[in-house]
Amino acid sequence: MRSLDEMLGRSAVDRRTFLLMLTAATVGAGVSARGEDVAANPDFASFLQGLWPKAEAAGVSRETFEAAVSGLAPEMGVLAEPKAQAEFTVSIPAYLAGAVTNSRVARGRAVAAELAGPLRAVESRTGVPAKIMTAILGVESNFGAATGGADVLRVLATLAWKGHRRETFIDEFVAALVMLQRGVPRARLRGSWAGAMGQPQFMPSAYLKFAESYSGAGAADIWSSRADALASIGSFLSKSGWTAALPWAVEVRLPDGFDYAAFDLDLSQWRALGVTGADGGALPASGAASLYLPAGANGPAFLISDNFEVIRQYNTSDAYAMSVGVLADRIAGRETPLVPWPKVAPLSTADVKAMQELLAQRGLYRGTIDGKLGRAARNAVHAYQLAEGIQPADGFATKAVLARLRGR
Repeated sequence: MRSLDEMLGRSAVDRRTFLLMLTAATVGAGVSARGEDVAANPDFASFLQGLWPKAEAAGVSRETFEAAVSGLAPEMGVLAEPKAQAEFTVSIPAYLAGAVTNSRVARGRAVAAELAGPLRAVESRTGVPAKIMTAILGVESNFGAATGGADVLRVLATLAWKGHRRETFIDEFVAALVMLQRGVPRARLRGSWAGAMGQPQFMPSAYLKFAESYSGAGAADIWSSRADALASIGSFLSKSGWTAALPWAVEVRLPDGFDYAAFDLDLSQWRALGVTGADGGALPASGAASLYLPAGANGPAFLISDNFEVIRQYNTSDAYAMSVGVLADRIAGRETPLVPWPKVAPLSTADVKAMQELLAQRGLYRGTIDGKLGRAARNAVHAYQLAEGIQPADGFATKAVLARLRGR
């Protein structure tokens, strides 16, 4: 059977929008064609009642709890939704080709001009660049146009009941109950099939922790107010550790004969090694920066700052963080990257898990075995390449590296 991407002939980002539209049509109010009623799943109702102690501990009243769970039916269709997100299964060049299109860049510039006042105000308050907030709004919801129509309470309850990350979704379901307790209308709880809501696509826990109204008065309306959405995005990144003095990354040119021995240095040290901006410009004065070669030594090279990791707090994917950063730069009129992308064969989630396990067995990887490539996995691959004398030691996870780890 062909994949959804093949049938649609669309990018990973377009697929996400399609899934949101599909969920809106099938998971709306009442029992959907894919759902089942409470009578057909008595253990679902029992499971929900078992969450009362957690809800009570979080400050939810019995009245709010019973009103929320009474008659709530499972949405069985969400259990069949893809567990592997495109951000982790598509090569970064391919992901960016779908996420950073000319039309999205043009739309981003128009939105940035339209919302110039709120963007300036939020940037002044948080230190987060307007272009980054605009890019996140674009990647998450197509600038507010695709927020999802799923019943968030219902899908979270279902995923908490039988999903693959039950504890996470139990916590999110309880957080949604807290939102109701604090006065968020039940009708507001609409979003994606996984429970992400509004223009910033916040999970309930993120809403409680980071959502802010632009005016500073009243609850944040992340569903219909773009100003509140931007204020909330700025709040998220600022409270997650955004450093105003640093860029998200700098595309760089490595000197001839670069030995790839180091990945994590201060920008002043990178300058001393002869590293310059890809456009020939000087690097920022100082700050921690990690060499990142998202398509290997034959593709663009970046020095990523801690702000790259802050973007990954929003979505723990290098592809996602790259898409936000590149879209932000292009919205601001900076062509990134200058070096063209080579063709890259992506690793499957199973391949990445196998690589993480094999690297962990050698004491090189100490992260989670989750099939997701991030800085810990890159550094482990880099250390393995150095130990084995593999050149260039670019930290790029490939099928060849996996085969060598397997002794093939």
